[in-house]
Amino acid sequence: MCKAFSCIVERNGTVHWKFGVDSHDELIMKAKLKDDNADPDKMKFARVEIAPKNNKYLEPDKWEFRIDQTITPTWLSDRHEKACWKAQKEWLAKLDKILIHKKIVHPFRDVTPPAKITEKHITLLREWDSVCDSVCDSVGDSVRASVWASVGASVWDSMGASVWDSVCDSVRAYIGSFFKLPRTSWKYTEKIKTKGYPFASSPKLWEIGLVSSFDGKVWRLHGGKDGKVLFEISKEELRKQGRGK
Repeated sequence: MCKAFSCIVERNGTVHWKFGVDSHDELIMKAKLKDDNADPDKMKFARVEIAPKNNKYLEPDKWEFRIDQTITPTWLSDRHEKACWKAQKEWLAKLDKILIHKKIVHPFRDVTPPAKITEKHITLLREWDSVCDSVCDSVGDSVRASVWASVGASVWDSMGASVWDSVCDSVRAYIGSFFKLPRTSWKYTEKIKTKGYPFASSPKLWEIGLVSSFDGKVWRLHGGKDGKVLFEISKEELRKQGRGK
């Protein structure tokens, strides 16, 4: 699987890349190149990746250059590598414009959850209940695919096995909180009335040590080292309480 940053470098030193595109095949198509030669002396271009050694795009240790193909062109030189690094620098500048560099919080390890679930937490849960149906499509489609996948992988790697399927929407909402996009750029959220990130309620809970899950009927807030259930309420009761305010 291709990684961000991916590019194509031609024999003459021309580098082809596009922010949000990590597929070499797509870059080759956009550049109108032909992948029709396996002779290392006659190959017209090379597939290149520059990615963090630790695979953590939010907390990269060292960026590494590598050829992402089995045959390396004989003409590939330092000149070509420098051209790729220059392009990666431009890509990174674009990434920094939309990325919020904050520490990845593991809600069950890094944070002590509140001793008591208060109305403030329940209000955030109610807000999340009203918007969570949109998060799966919105976050994935609003953030360019390769960037979403790269940052998402960093978050998932940090979570480990302690995060399970029932909280996937919360994880997606948390990943989305690492991006600063114009309000209108968040797709499928036109009916959500907020000026900022439309799914902010879930990351707010997350960062104070509370992760929500929903089984179709009951909402739960998990916290602590084992992610145990600290609070639960039916969807019906949660909405009923909201209407009474």
